[in-house]
Amino acid sequence: MIICAGKSEQFDFAMPVGVGMMEVAINLTRMCESKKPDYILFVGTAGSYGEKKIFDIIESKTASNIENSFFSGRSYSPIDNVVSALSPAEMHRLQPARVASLHRSGSNPTDDKQLSSASQVSRETLVNSSNYITTDKEIGKFYTAQNVQIENMEFFAVMKVAQYYGISAGGIFCVTNYCDENAHADFEKNQTEAMKKLDIYVKQRASK
Repeated sequence: MIICAGKSEQFDFAMPVGVGMMEVAINLTRMCESKKPDYILFVGTAGSYGEKKIFDIIESKTASNIENSFFSGRSYSPIDNVVSALSPAEMHRLQPARVASLHRSGSNPTDDKQLSSASQVSRETLVNSSNYITTDKEIGKFYTAQNVQIENMEFFAVMKVAQYYGISAGGIFCVTNYCDENAHADFEKNQTEAMKKLDIYVKQRASK
């Protein structure tokens, strides 16, 4: 089953599930109950924390749910904030648990030594989700140091619902903007072209 956010971001091969994590959680749960899919593929646009370039296309099976305030030591989370469809062996190489464990360690996540030691072993790209869009490019270096490269509002909810039902899942994203002060303007400027690139990419991938 292929899904997308909907509203201004729709594809002829995908079913819309809503914008933001709450709408996705509700609507995708209903779909899983009624359609019982074997696989869920989310297709959508994303913002880059700095390393991924505009119109890069990225595939991922791992999502995180981290708020910007975490990196300034102004918040923590008692829940696991990384979910993945990777195998245990792949997860071990990726080590995304480092992101989840920082909120329990009592340490300062902006410490330079911690940032420099973050795992960059795997080629897997972590996708962060929040209901708020990042507009401060200085925050980006903290995400990329944890191997979190792009943000998309819906993907964490997609992966959590898929995990609950034991369904394999993943996502394909096209970068529309950097996470800086121009994020919204660049998103609006580049969204149409990014969606065209996604349409071609997904259809070519499906035909192989």
